[in-house]
Amino acid sequence: MENQGQHIVFTRKQLTSLVWPLLLEQFLGVSMGFADTFMVSGVSEAAISSVSLVDSLNVLILQILAALASGGAVIVSQYLGCRDERGARHTAAQLYVVLGFSTLTVMIPALIFSRGILRLIFGSINEDVMAYARIYLWISAISYPFMGFYNAGAALFRAQGNSRISMYASLVMNLINITGNAILIYGLKMEVLGAALATLAGRIFAALWVLAQHQHAGNPLRISSRSDLRPNFDRIKRILAIGIPSGMENGMFQIGKLCVSSLTSTLGTAAIAANAVAGSITTIATIPGNTMSLAMIPVVGRCIGAGDKKSAKKYALLLLKVAMAGLLVSNVLIYLSMPILTGWFHLSAEAAVMCRQVITWFCVFCVIFWPLSFTLPNALRSGGDAPFTMIISILSMWLCRVLLSYFFVLKLHMGLTGVWFGMFCDWIVRDAFFIPRFIHGKWMDHKVI
Repeated sequence: MENQGQHIVFTRKQLTSLVWPLLLEQFLGVSMGFADTFMVSGVSEAAISSVSLVDSLNVLILQILAALASGGAVIVSQYLGCRDERGARHTAAQLYVVLGFSTLTVMIPALIFSRGILRLIFGSINEDVMAYARIYLWISAISYPFMGFYNAGAALFRAQGNSRISMYASLVMNLINITGNAILIYGLKMEVLGAALATLAGRIFAALWVLAQHQHAGNPLRISSRSDLRPNFDRIKRILAIGIPSGMENGMFQIGKLCVSSLTSTLGTAAIAANAVAGSITTIATIPGNTMSLAMIPVVGRCIGAGDKKSAKKYALLLLKVAMAGLLVSNVLIYLSMPILTGWFHLSAEAAVMCRQVITWFCVFCVIFWPLSFTLPNALRSGGDAPFTMIISILSMWLCRVLLSYFFVLKLHMGLTGVWFGMFCDWIVRDAFFIPRFIHGKWMDHKVI
């Protein structure tokens, strides 16, 4: 990257070197959840249902952690954009403090109250599913601090334009997970416990490796002394000013999804299994959009930090167009290969039909509406406009996805398809607010450093 006065220029090579590792990392990250669902599916529908239910809770926790990490990455990116290396380094250290404290406050209640939490969120579920779910939640909770530190380190490397570190960590993490699944699930017959332990082992490695890379002497953001980790409430406040709205947005989004999961659980085990498999497959379809979302933060953040609003808007549009093109390709491929993909999961005939129906509708809506709902807002957050995206996302989630899902299912009797149509309506409403906000440029007027 070259800084010509206040004008930021990213070469094609620099953007490519940022995006391709992110794309592979996203694919690897999705494949971990996909591998757990796929490999557990050979045990029973109760096992696959339990992993699906707990993973919806895990996603809630991990999305909040990722939002806090992104808040720190936005601040660091803007410091780097205005060439304040000292401010960037000190903010990086405080990000680890924030993530460390946050993960412990989540892990401890999850370990102590696992059964109560599952009952509170998912209501009355089959005892076989509950037994598996408690095991999977307990082991997952132990991994939360490791994922917190991994997210912090990965976000900081991306802020520097280096996405290879987290890619390598994700690659080995997935190899550990898949190998562990094969040994523990199939070899030692440990079923859901085996899947959970394999995931935990991979996450421990990823966290330790990213932390080790962060402390290399050549890293300008390395923690040089213990005093760097002493809480600095001014810097923590700056991180949380973006991280908390984003975390609340992600948290309420996932809580809404959990409410919808409770609705799905009333449709029977076949619907739960179909929803789990469809969720895993469609997550693969959104990989290009998620990749561009992550790229938005360092690219747009540096432009904003340098005061170059014109370039910020230009690169945001470029990344959005790439996201749409990538989503077109991925969704066409998913649709064409759907019979093969769904056949891997040993679904009952009833579950397989429901799964194929919702995936087909997803492919129709995803290409245009998904990136405007989830990729574009990261440009707004990079400019410090996180409160706006939080308000719109939370209102849209609850007024559209949750309420309409219940209406479609309970009143119109649309079954699992009604749950997914509630989600599509949520996307469309978000787009109606995010597009004008981006065009008007108010998202670039915030001061975060």
